[in-house]
Amino acid sequence: MPTFNDKPIYTLTQVGQSIQSMIERTYKHPYYVQAEMIKLNRYPRSGHCFPELVEKEENKVKAQMRAVIWRNDFERINDNFLRITGEPLKDGITILCLATIQYSPQYGLALFIQNIEPAFTLGEMARNRLQTIARLKQEGVFEANKKLTMPLVPQRIAVISIETSKGYSDFIVTLQGNKQGYHFDTELFPSLLQGDKAVDTMLQQLDMIEKRKEDFDCVAIIRGGGGDVGLSCYDQYALAHRVATFPLPVLSGIGHSTNETITESVSFANKITPTEVAYYLINRFAEFEQRLDELGTALAQSVRWMLERENAALAQCEADFKLSFHRRLAAENFALDKARSDIYIYGKQILAVASTRISHFEEKMQLLDPANILRRGFSITQHNGKPVTDASQLPAGSEIETKLYQGTIQSVVK
Repeated sequence: MPTFNDKPIYTLTQVGQSIQSMIERTYKHPYYVQAEMIKLNRYPRSGHCFPELVEKEENKVKAQMRAVIWRNDFERINDNFLRITGEPLKDGITILCLATIQYSPQYGLALFIQNIEPAFTLGEMARNRLQTIARLKQEGVFEANKKLTMPLVPQRIAVISIETSKGYSDFIVTLQGNKQGYHFDTELFPSLLQGDKAVDTMLQQLDMIEKRKEDFDCVAIIRGGGGDVGLSCYDQYALAHRVATFPLPVLSGIGHSTNETITESVSFANKITPTEVAYYLINRFAEFEQRLDELGTALAQSVRWMLERENAALAQCEADFKLSFHRRLAAENFALDKARSDIYIYGKQILAVASTRISHFEEKMQLLDPANILRRGFSITQHNGKPVTDASQLPAGSEIETKLYQGTIQSVVK
């Protein structure tokens, strides 16, 4: 073996083989290792995976190591993981793997994963989910979207979906084919609905909708036909928070019937399928129409009751008026009869007084009658038909006539 300054010289291969031998002697059995798989790194052609595993503390990497999952192991592990968690193996999940620790002088240190425990990852997902829910509640936004007011007839719908999605097709067909003939205006905002990139695209479309929020009554997130696969994106804080604080009511119909995702929980209303979202909107119209019918019926009944009350009041007024009129008429007739009686009595009194005065005047007239005066021995001298009151006015030779009670004397003035 060559030396340098009396010390042996080792080749890199020899050092690597020594490390390899030491690791093989030290780590003889598989070990359970917990780590975050930040990259799956699966190669479709070979089917092998070379995950990048890290351990973080306060978002800082404390340790990092390369891993290997051979194709056959990956297919078995992934199928089991998908069956239990509803999600495939993917980037950004925390795993508990059973792995051997191996070192290769050519490729370095690596964990050769033999199995991954889905239950552990499921627990981590549940823990993260609970943390997200607690965070939203602490921020006071968990119920924010539910507290919005949905228009009585939500007619303008912004739809986040994929045009080729069966769920979207079912939604549109159900809305447009409603038997009542209600009209809806829908506008599609295309987006991925599952997988790692779904959150970003849905957030982008929500931003677009908010810029035109005056054009819409609500938002519907529609997904169908994919089962429960890829739903973890709906448990991510960014999407759930955006939906919870969105200024328009958000309806979710992402087509699964198992545990409700956080995004569904914070939305204004969650329906299992897109078709049920459509029926929800149709029923809003139907309820409004029924309410109008009920109000119309109630209004008609109120009008009938009002007319009946007014007619009864009018009839009572008419009866009261007739009674008052008859009473007034009787009182006026009584007053008229009394007046007639008073006039009759007063008239008789006036006539009696007048009669007495006339009799008195008649007596005076009789006393002043010339015949009565002549009877008492008086006479009347006339000249040319006029009474003579002054003898000096009669010239001599005037012919005068003297009337006595009985007879007339013709004389000549000397």
